[in-house]
Amino acid sequence: MLNKSKVLFIVLFTLFSFVVNAQKKKITHNDYNSWKGLSSSKISNDGKWVSYEINPQEGDGYIYLYNNIDNQLDSIARGFKGKFSPSNNLFVFKMKPYHDTLTTKRRAKVKKDLLPKDSLAIYNLKSNEITKFPRVKSYKLPKKAGNWVAFQHEKPLPKKDTTSKAKKSKLKKPSSDFGMLVVSNPNDDKSYEFNNISEYSFSDNGNLLGMIYQAKDSIDRTAVIVFNTLTQKTDTLFSADGKSKKITVDTKGNQVAYLFSQDTIKNKIYKLAYHNLLNKNRDYTIDGQTQNMPIDWTVSEFGKISFSKSGKRLYLGTAKTPTPEVKDTLLPEEKVSIDIWNWKDNYLQPKQLIDAKKNKEKSFLAIFYPEKQKFVQICNETIPNASYDKKIDGQYILTYSDIPYQYLSQWDISGYDDYYLTNVKDGKSKKIFTKLSGRLSLSPDQKYIAWYNKTDSTWNLYNVKKENSINLSSELVDIPFYNEENDMPITPGSYGIVGWLPKDEGFLVYDKYDVWKFDPKGKKKPYNLTQGFGRKNNIKFRYISLNPDDIYVKPEGALFRAFNEKTKGYGYYTLSNGKVNEQLAGGFLFSYPKKAKNSNKIIWTKQNFEVYPDLHVSTLDFSDIKKISNTNPQQKDYNWGTVELFEWESFNNQQLQGLLYKPENFDPNKKYPMLVYFYETYTERMHYHYLPKPIRSVINFPYYLSNEYIIFIPDIKYRVGYPGKDAFNAILSGVQALTTKYHFIDKEKMGIQGQSWGGYQVAYLVTQTDIFAAAMAGAPVSNMTSAYGGIRWKSGLNRMFQYEQTQSRIGGTLWEKPAHYIENSPLFFAPKIKTPLLIMANDNDGAVPWYQGIELFVALKRLQKPVWMLNYNNAPHNLSRRADCKDLTVRMQQYFDHYLKGKPAPEWMIKGVPATEKGKNFGFKLINEKADNK
Repeated sequence: MLNKSKVLFIVLFTLFSFVVNAQKKKITHNDYNSWKGLSSSKISNDGKWVSYEINPQEGDGYIYLYNNIDNQLDSIARGFKGKFSPSNNLFVFKMKPYHDTLTTKRRAKVKKDLLPKDSLAIYNLKSNEITKFPRVKSYKLPKKAGNWVAFQHEKPLPKKDTTSKAKKSKLKKPSSDFGMLVVSNPNDDKSYEFNNISEYSFSDNGNLLGMIYQAKDSIDRTAVIVFNTLTQKTDTLFSADGKSKKITVDTKGNQVAYLFSQDTIKNKIYKLAYHNLLNKNRDYTIDGQTQNMPIDWTVSEFGKISFSKSGKRLYLGTAKTPTPEVKDTLLPEEKVSIDIWNWKDNYLQPKQLIDAKKNKEKSFLAIFYPEKQKFVQICNETIPNASYDKKIDGQYILTYSDIPYQYLSQWDISGYDDYYLTNVKDGKSKKIFTKLSGRLSLSPDQKYIAWYNKTDSTWNLYNVKKENSINLSSELVDIPFYNEENDMPITPGSYGIVGWLPKDEGFLVYDKYDVWKFDPKGKKKPYNLTQGFGRKNNIKFRYISLNPDDIYVKPEGALFRAFNEKTKGYGYYTLSNGKVNEQLAGGFLFSYPKKAKNSNKIIWTKQNFEVYPDLHVSTLDFSDIKKISNTNPQQKDYNWGTVELFEWESFNNQQLQGLLYKPENFDPNKKYPMLVYFYETYTERMHYHYLPKPIRSVINFPYYLSNEYIIFIPDIKYRVGYPGKDAFNAILSGVQALTTKYHFIDKEKMGIQGQSWGGYQVAYLVTQTDIFAAAMAGAPVSNMTSAYGGIRWKSGLNRMFQYEQTQSRIGGTLWEKPAHYIENSPLFFAPKIKTPLLIMANDNDGAVPWYQGIELFVALKRLQKPVWMLNYNNAPHNLSRRADCKDLTVRMQQYFDHYLKGKPAPEWMIKGVPATEKGKNFGFKLINEKADNK
């Protein structure tokens, strides 16, 4: 039994907890900027130092530097884009100008060139000294070694010209378009300056800095300069009249390549120049006359130029030789602007227009071999694409083409390609697969190609030498390698390849839960590396690659990230001797960690709804864990919330799950209004942390919880052909189960909100039920029959594929299943709607045509139903401008507060805002209708 003192303590503690919670503040719209975000975390190669940024949503942030040895934490105001030098001696970062100063000058219409600019700071970690440089545009560090830093200032400010006849000071154009380039070694206190540098690039080992000098008087003048950081000497490799660009240096700093043109016209013809700094006799130029260059082709100015890791190959792009532009002599009134749609075109005109620039700048992969001074064309207009790894100098490159299937891709998004094995020695290609949906994986030693066959859900292997394929997983009939969660009318893909073992001795793939090892020779049976532990315990394992330079996968002793389907929690596991061992797990979402290159130190975050994802540092075995950031300490002062898993049985007898959020100061004896939000399945996000901030399109969970709403997010399971009914079965059954079990939910004060696919389903649901007191549908499709033939304007694709194969889940064409399109379209049932509806439909929505919102709004307006539509001008599918986000946040809150809390409605809801008052009156003022009526 409890004694009296213990009972008294419990009562007092409970009372104290209630008082503390009661004293906590509610989040308001004015509080958003006090919540900050952590980003850009980095760890030095030796693991001693960690950096990260913490920035407010608006205003000046900080960059932090943590010493992992003495646990000291420093912060520098307005710092960002920090990097550690590969030698661990320097920390380099930029500094923004003061936010208020910049904003004031922008409001004063100060010209862009005259606005305050970023600065550069170099923190010497040995001497603990910081050196700052004003007006810095960019900086670079070597990737692998060295203490050198190169940074370029902004172009010079214009100077006052006092020589004008009017004797008035004017701004004289700067003498150069490029600011001074400084090359510095802070450890040795050495620094060099270069003028008129347009581009610069370090070798990975830091031994060489390549630069392009570009100046203009009456004509363009160019030079290519290299600075040797070992000897600290400068050498000019090339100089001429003309223009150079895209300088690149090999890993060791022994080779340099760039583009050069002497043309003065817009459509310049470029050559590629190659220099061998160890043997100038090997210098070479590639142009339209180079042996093996296709006829009427040359080096493309738009192609990427890069050396392989070994330096034995130089990758470049080629294309048809540019033709001089035709001078336009027509007057504006004489010009015709027209798009011609042809049924034989592979792509519709909207997609062609969107892709026009990309297609004009399309280049095709080629390889130059410096040692043999040999050029080989790899891709062409028939086989335009390639997949290769610059770390591997193999005999083959995988090339592929979707050209035969571009016409089909307008309504079938399976993504078909013909695949070829192209010999890099002579550029000859051999087709190995026709109309394959999915990506191939060429083994590092190039003995095999792994691929997944969607038609029979098996993993297969192509033997490069024998030129035949074998099925490796056909005997595993009880193991589904296809996406088990796919509920769309399209053949599911796989869970993906983990990678290849050393010497091509095996390759690893995922099923839903576990990791499998396949023998490329087909002699050994497939082996479950995680021993079925994942499937048995409903835990999904995913391999963590901690070294970006790795070519092979090394599973023994490796770290795996895991997701527990039952608890929705994440964790870290290691694999040892065929057993998975838990290192760290729980009711959190753990990030993919970052490892120090030369140390066993790692950094990572953990979060759940109540815990911000602050940064942690530990050893690789998760001993000596330290939390090194404290991003939002003010959260403790606010009424927050909690989340729990809720399970129920749907109307069609499915076992479903959802997330139930309650305010932190929850009182089971009170009645709370409830907001229902959803988007397909959401329970995997149970441990996501959300910041209070202006919304882009959906409710902000912390804000509504802090202001004493309940939030429910049900998962939805779909069948083909019935997206509306399946949403009804899941959502309404979940709401019914909740309100039956819990009496703290006010059944008369429930609202529902969704965006995009969720917006469509909100619009559908209010045609089927009137249990909601208010509904908000963002970017809804209201009429599937008209949306079916519409365009996704951002991509230029037509919308047919969505209904036939993906999210809309109709599973057939409009003429094959007209009844399904009508039955799932809210517009046809508009007279049944009794729920007040708020719509957002933006006129620059690239996913859902905004006329879908107009169709529903006009129908409800005609039917005299309470409906409002928000059209944020030139705004995308989800709002991006912060001003728009703030506006929507307030309007949605006012809307739900009115219908679910009985608060006065705003002017924009009662009286509207006439177009004549646009931009002047936003209608936020609350109106007491009863008082007004009196």
